[in-house]
Amino acid sequence: MSTALRIAHGEFGRVALLDMDCSLVRHAHPHCHVLLKVEGADTQFAVGDQVYPLTDSCAVLVNGWQPHAYVHDPSRPCTLILALYVEPQWLKRFRPGWAASGAPGFFSQPSGEISPRIRNLTMALAAEMMSRPDNVSVHETLLSDLMVAVIERFTPWRSFPASIREMAVTGRDWRIRRAIDAMRAEAGQAPNMDKFAKAAGLSRAHFFRLFENSEGMPPKVYLNVVRMEHAVQAVLHQDAPFAEIGERLGFAEPAHFTRFFRNHSGVGPREFRNVSRLAS
Repeated sequence: MSTALRIAHGEFGRVALLDMDCSLVRHAHPHCHVLLKVEGADTQFAVGDQVYPLTDSCAVLVNGWQPHAYVHDPSRPCTLILALYVEPQWLKRFRPGWAASGAPGFFSQPSGEISPRIRNLTMALAAEMMSRPDNVSVHETLLSDLMVAVIERFTPWRSFPASIREMAVTGRDWRIRRAIDAMRAEAGQAPNMDKFAKAAGLSRAHFFRLFENSEGMPPKVYLNVVRMEHAVQAVLHQDAPFAEIGERLGFAEPAHFTRFFRNHSGVGPREFRNVSRLAS
C-alpha cells in the first residue's frame, strides 16, 4: 500500500513525498504537475497515450488538465516520489507569463533529462520535508528554486508573454462551457452525464466527442478532477468527518469516497490529512 510521508501545502499549491507501490487511475490536475524520483526503483507514468520513465535522471512533466496515471510494476520495489502540484498564480510572481502553467502546452514534452541542479534541489527539498515538516518557508524557498530550474529547462519560457495583457485566451465551444459550469456547480451530486449532455443541448455521443476534443479528456475524468480538488481542500482545511465530506461530494458510502480519494492520490483521506498537518 502506498504511503504519504510528507505533504506540504500553501499558496504555492501542494508538494507530496509519496512512497508508491500501487498504480493510480487515469486522472488530471488543474495545475502543472512535476514528478521527480527521490529513491527506490525506477518506475513510469502514462501521460496521454504513452508511457514515460521516472528515474534518477529523468522527470515526468504533466501539463494542467492533462490525463495521466501512475503505472506501478508489482515485481519491483516501491519508489519514493516528490510530486509537485504548483499553482499558476504563485508562479506568476516570478514572471507574468508563467501563469500559463495551468494551461495545456506549458511543458513541451512529458519527459526530460534533469540537470544536476534539479537533482540536488529535489533531494534537498525531500530531506527538508522529512527533517523539518513544519518549516514551510524553507520548503517554499527550495520549491521556488526547483520550479525555476524545471521551467527554464523544460519549457519555452522565453517565448511566454511578458505581461498579462499579451496573454491570449482561447475560447471553448459555448456548449462545453455550459456543461463545465454545470459540473462545477453540481460537484456535490452523483455524476449524471446524460444530464450534462442535455444541459449542453447535445446527444450523449456528440457531447462525449465534443467534450474530449475540446478538453483533451472524457467528461467523467474532468468531473473527477473537480470533485477531487473539492475533496482535497475539504480534507486539508476542514475538520469535518470524511463520511460527511464524501456525502457532500455525492458518494453514497464512506468507503466509496475513501476508494475514490486513494485511487486519485495514492493514499486515503485520513492519512492525507494527518500527514499534511505535520506542516501546519
